[in-house]
Amino acid sequence: MKRILIALGVLLAIGVRAQSRDPLVREGAAIKVSPHVFVIPDDDVPLVANIGIVVGTRGTLVIDTGLGPRNGEAVAREAAKVSRGPELYLAVTHVHPEHDLGAQAFPAGTKVVRSRGEDADIAEFGLQLAETFAKQSPIRAELLKGATYRKTDIAFDGSYTLDLGGVRVQLLAVGPTHTRGDTAAFVEGDRTLFAGDVVMSAFPAFASPYSSVRAWLVALDRLGALDPQVIVPSHGKLGDKAAIDKYREYLQAVQSRTRELKRQGTSIDNAAQIVQAELQARFSGMAQPARIAGAVRAAYSEESR
Repeated sequence: MKRILIALGVLLAIGVRAQSRDPLVREGAAIKVSPHVFVIPDDDVPLVANIGIVVGTRGTLVIDTGLGPRNGEAVAREAAKVSRGPELYLAVTHVHPEHDLGAQAFPAGTKVVRSRGEDADIAEFGLQLAETFAKQSPIRAELLKGATYRKTDIAFDGSYTLDLGGVRVQLLAVGPTHTRGDTAAFVEGDRTLFAGDVVMSAFPAFASPYSSVRAWLVALDRLGALDPQVIVPSHGKLGDKAAIDKYREYLQAVQSRTRELKRQGTSIDNAAQIVQAELQARFSGMAQPARIAGAVRAAYSEESR
């Protein structure tokens, strides 16, 4: 129960930052980052995600939707501008509201692809987080009014490959990391990776009771093996493979230091305070250091298993 409350606190902190900026996907702002890939950048606006559009000769894949149907409509219009084939697919990096709850605004023929972990998160947590966000400001309430999860058309375990015509995309179930259902998308040939919240410039957020340091390190090895040239995170500026290396270094430091403190008999609360102070200084270039405590708590719990 304590880990659930801590995870909820992380999500609430995400939701209340900088509410003065409306969480709207900006139309007409898509940039081409590789031969088949466009990104609508988040402009560092809270509750806006970096949106991906992958274009083939036969079909288009959209990655993430924005917060609610109004944003979903904007994303669908942007995808229509660059699409070349009749097929439209939608995948989400995870099922938090700003990533998935615009799906219902997409055309009726859109095929929604989710990992089974994402479906499990929807089944267990439903619209709880969306209801919380909707209470935080009038614009968030407006955007989320009537929002619901669209049904999954294609569910997968492990991985699923989409052939869009001239370009293939590997969808990879990599949770439990930020959430149980985290899903990455790797555009083959372009070597462009949509990493979700699994690799970003800020400290990773352990936002689920299922979040695991061990699983996160396995996920980083899996993503690193793809040798991506461009990494598109859920939020923030685009990066490269060095971002994977930095996350691995950080999480290994959390794991080893937490193990040491636990073996010395340090309580979980004190361990969280100690490791946060140490690693906040060591990784001073990463934003949101308050998230370190969540990683320590996950690592501490795993040491007893």
